[in-house]
Amino acid sequence: LFRSPPQAVNVEFDLVSGERGSRQRAVGGLLATLCGAEAAMVVNNNAAAVLLVLSALARDRQVLVSRGESVEIGGGFRVPEVMEQSGAHLIDVGTTNRTRLADYSKALHRRHADVALVLKVHPSNYRVEGFVEDTPVDQLATLPVPVVADIGSGLIDATCPWLPGGTPPWLVDEPAARQTLAAGAALVTFSGDKLLGGPQAGIIAGRAELVAACAAH
Repeated sequence: LFRSPPQAVNVEFDLVSGERGSRQRAVGGLLATLCGAEAAMVVNNNAAAVLLVLSALARDRQVLVSRGESVEIGGGFRVPEVMEQSGAHLIDVGTTNRTRLADYSKALHRRHADVALVLKVHPSNYRVEGFVEDTPVDQLATLPVPVVADIGSGLIDATCPWLPGGTPPWLVDEPAARQTLAAGAALVTFSGDKLLGGPQAGIIAGRAELVAACAAH
């Protein structure tokens, strides 16, 4: 099988302006296109992506998280500890098994509320069954603060157009970047080294001004 010989790739030099460019530009543009987002950027891993988003957008302010989504993710990273390290203040919402839109709204309108974000976390490594209820992104997007969705494993498109048979059964309930953003999430964060199949990485995609704030942090 013929393959083109390796070629040099410009990374940090903007060939149009003649000035220093950004290592994020090329890969960020490609990921934004894949996700249907305005912008995207790459960091070390998904825990770093969540930490950066919280630090850049919610430091010294409050972030709403369902009690059922305050989980420990791969590598021992715990949502409350990541939140604490970022400087944001965790506000627990609802209960472990049932969290409704009204619970978020109540937390937004309580006395001394200073809410910067709603964080929705995909509890990918465990499941609560039975008497359960959670609030989907399209409902959360009706709230007057940005919604950040940590979708975990990095499914890009729920329709899996790259697979001849479409979405396999084991991916049916997996949240995907394109659909989560289309539902109204301001940002999604996810891993680049799991379902996407790339190197270890964390990806932030969504609204351009929020991605820019993370990049500038």
